[in-house]
Amino acid sequence: MKVLGLVTARGGSKGLPGKNLRPLAGKPLIAYTIETAHASGAFDRLVLSTDDAGIAAAAQALGCEVPFVRPAELARDETPHLPVVQHAVRWLDEHEGYTPDAVMILQPTSPLRQPQQIREAVALLETSGADSVIGVGRVPDHFHPMRTVSIDAAGEAALFVSGDPVRRRINRRQDLPPAWAMNGAIYLFRTSLLSAAEPGLYGDRVAAYVMPHASGISIDSIEDWAAAERALEDLVTKRG
Repeated sequence: MKVLGLVTARGGSKGLPGKNLRPLAGKPLIAYTIETAHASGAFDRLVLSTDDAGIAAAAQALGCEVPFVRPAELARDETPHLPVVQHAVRWLDEHEGYTPDAVMILQPTSPLRQPQQIREAVALLETSGADSVIGVGRVPDHFHPMRTVSIDAAGEAALFVSGDPVRRRINRRQDLPPAWAMNGAIYLFRTSLLSAAEPGLYGDRVAAYVMPHASGISIDSIEDWAAAERALEDLVTKRG
């Protein structure tokens, strides 16, 4: 199976300006994703989609292909991943005759994913027959969806999932069924989904790849940045 690793890194970022090139523990954020992708050996091509010349230069220096520039209309804050991926796959097909069997979106904001996790996700796609694979992490019990509430216009709370009165909540955490949240570190899907009747990145059958909390850290704020730094320090300590 031919798998394209697609690093998505636009230049604009309001939460953390310049975050893709900002040094994290002495290394540009984007370097973690590119180096891990290379180390995984899972991709027959590793390509960057960006609108930023500085990011493009840094990625090329790390051995990532930059065959095109992402159009400005696909580099806005509100731009979803689907058209970005469609543009990249279409460009590679039209200009280089290259069409992968599957694509993994590699967001630089998930710097702690590991090479083995990428390999295992690709293997899961192949063995499960699923349309896609997503990385997930266990939701802490105190954030469990069956314990969350909605608040109406009068300021009154009800259980968010069921709408039942709060008195019917599950009190013992041991009685809560496991809940999982998508973490953004692994997004792998079959390329055929992009040209389906309803194009998308998931399809009908989605396999979950369970990851430890640290591996799934996603950086969107300065607090997330600090958490990633702490996780990296812990990783170095364990290896040492």
